[in-house]
Amino acid sequence: AWALLAAAFLAALLLLLLLLRRRAPARRAGGGISGVVSDLFQDLIRYGKTKRGCGQRPAWLRLLQVPKRWFTHFYVVSVLWNGFLLIWLFRAEFLGGSLPSWIQHVHHALGRDSQSEDTGNEHSSALLVLLLLWLHSCRRLAECLWTSVFSNGVIHIVQYCFGLGYYVAVGSTVLCQVPTNVRNGEVLSMQICWYHIVGIMTYIWASLHQHRCLVILANLRKSKSGKVVSLGHSVPFGDWFERVSCPHYFAELLIYVSMAITLGFHNVTWWCVVMYVLFNQALAAVLCHEFYRKNFSSYPKHRTAFIPFIF
Repeated sequence: AWALLAAAFLAALLLLLLLLRRRAPARRAGGGISGVVSDLFQDLIRYGKTKRGCGQRPAWLRLLQVPKRWFTHFYVVSVLWNGFLLIWLFRAEFLGGSLPSWIQHVHHALGRDSQSEDTGNEHSSALLVLLLLWLHSCRRLAECLWTSVFSNGVIHIVQYCFGLGYYVAVGSTVLCQVPTNVRNGEVLSMQICWYHIVGIMTYIWASLHQHRCLVILANLRKSKSGKVVSLGHSVPFGDWFERVSCPHYFAELLIYVSMAITLGFHNVTWWCVVMYVLFNQALAAVLCHEFYRKNFSSYPKHRTAFIPFIF
């Protein structure tokens, strides 16, 4: 499922790059099925300030939108759901509890043998990753509530529903990497490996930079006293903004890479999640990069959209 999602966003990214390369208009003139499909595609991949590139959107599309500030709901759901999963796994890890039966059913549906041998580190790795995911959601929720300054931008209702489901799915994916036979109620010991340390250090590094970049963006709309004075858009400078247009998206990718490291590098399922995040964030970064270059004539030409010096 994660591989299919990654492929879908890769296809959308390639199509967008093709349209930009050909300098195609964001919305086709005329009508018909092709015009409706083009309108819908642009509306589904754009949100916030990047929707301005769509031109005048049809009335029926404007009905299918919600405020961008509802992004906050994603992290509320994530904090609650992934906190719930974290408690379950913690009980199984340290208190001799057992994972719920529905996890065993999911394992069976995915073809994983519930009696497969535990390498000894899978429980520790999954617990750490679920903890990192929960902490990431807590930080992002706090930033949405007290740091970020949202404009009057909108997102498509499909994007909103997808975002709500995403954080439920990604936490459940972590839990499903744990063998269901949690040693039959035996209390487990926490085993810390070198890749856990590398993953956590990478996570902290990427999270600090993401927070700094979000503070920079928020300060563009605030006075020195911290009062919001504008909802407009300006060119950000400082930290990783000196190299890329969307360093907070790049940091998001690094955060998920850090979780793949924490899982021990070998977890194919989580690398599919990383590929999804890569193409999803790259798509959003290209749209933001296009917005900056189109609306600010003095925009630094050396900045790339997403990954420094590469893309």
